[in-house]
Amino acid sequence: MAYTAEDVKKLREATAAGMLDCKKALDEADGDFQKAIEIIRVKGQKGVTKREGRTTSNGLVLAKAEGNLGVMLELNCETDFVAKGERFQELANELLTHLLSSKLGDQNAFLASKMANGKTVQETIDEGNATLGEKIELRRIVVLDGSPVALYMHRTNPDLPPQIGVLVQLATDALEAGKDVAQHIAAFAPQFVRREDIPADQIENERRIAENTAREEGKPEASLSKVVEGRITGFVKEVSLLEQSFAKDAKKTVQQILDEAKTAVSAFHRFKVGQ
Repeated sequence: MAYTAEDVKKLREATAAGMLDCKKALDEADGDFQKAIEIIRVKGQKGVTKREGRTTSNGLVLAKAEGNLGVMLELNCETDFVAKGERFQELANELLTHLLSSKLGDQNAFLASKMANGKTVQETIDEGNATLGEKIELRRIVVLDGSPVALYMHRTNPDLPPQIGVLVQLATDALEAGKDVAQHIAAFAPQFVRREDIPADQIENERRIAENTAREEGKPEASLSKVVEGRITGFVKEVSLLEQSFAKDAKKTVQQILDEAKTAVSAFHRFKVGQ
């Protein structure tokens, strides 16, 4: 059975396999499209172990928030070609649907759990690994439950699926303000909700660096303490969400925006592909 260049293109889009691999599969299948897909999958399964050491620096972030429940995952692959492919994004959606229904925030438990297709999450990922011909890896997941959750997704490239996702857990149903804060988090990447959340050893490390830097700069001994404390205050404002200047109104802090909306942030998670 003969095949055309359009068949090769269609097979490549369906499997994300290389053009040469698609041609070889169609040759072996004598032009039978479904059989060619099976050939690529079988050869892909054989190559899974060979891909274990490869780097997965591309991929997507996918999330969903429904009322008091929010879930998010990062699914990685090797190339942006696969990341923007339909099959890879379908796989991510299948995993997210299962995460939403299972509410399993522990990654090992999630990977071992059975999906609607009767396979475990890990088996489903391995199958995608074989079909797509690249190393596919679930890097991380998060589940927020119990109070309203706001969501923001961001595309860093219009040709790719979302690369940044933010979930914000709120004290009250103030989702408009929550989305604004989620957008702020996407842009400014705070590490903690409030200054009290910053580990003491991290503060001390920053204090030591600030003091050594001030001495190297030749700051007078008498003013050293004041300089160091000023730099620690700057560090705290940089990493603490509530003390950051709000992205949409720099005259206000994030805390003031939340106070005006009569809500508070109890937790947030920011995923960025590869970071």
